[in-house]
Amino acid sequence: MTRSILILAVLSVLASAVRSATFVLCARGGERPPAAAQAVLPASQQEARIRARVLHETIHGTLQVMHRDFFDPTQRLSIPSRSLEDVFKELARSWQVNVHWLAVNAEPMNVDNKPRDDFEREAVKQLAAGKAEHEALEGNLYRFAGSIRLSSQCLKCHLPRRTSTEDRFAGLVISMGLAAGRGP
Repeated sequence: MTRSILILAVLSVLASAVRSATFVLCARGGERPPAAAQAVLPASQQEARIRARVLHETIHGTLQVMHRDFFDPTQRLSIPSRSLEDVFKELARSWQVNVHWLAVNAEPMNVDNKPRDDFEREAVKQLAAGKAEHEALEGNLYRFAGSIRLSSQCLKCHLPRRTSTEDRFAGLVISMGLAAGRGP
């Protein structure tokens, strides 16, 4: 697999985060965001600042990891999901946002990607059924699982004995605490 393909794979993960920030780009250009993006506009400048900082950390960290893992000719190429785990560690350290991969309907490449609890088992059911996301509020802990498409080229490793080229899915679990008294 070439470096370009690996870089594109990492960028496709980032594209999901960037799509969720469409409202920021539209606002800068003076355009109205699409109706779907307006529904998720931050309620305040403080909320927008926090979202921007988390997105910045995610994209900045990913850029650093991509350069480290994909542009050093002396290093063996890493797989994108493993590289992103370093970004996840920084998000946990800097923002108390915990992120990890979740196997949905393909072979887990790591035993740590199997569902760990009732929330993740339900997320696997929902994502495997075609839902884009699953969420829950457990006390002051917000949990979100979003679908990650595994296209045919991904399935060479994730589902080596496949009998079709149909896309499969993994999940990305994101958990963060809420400030006291900040429930729904």
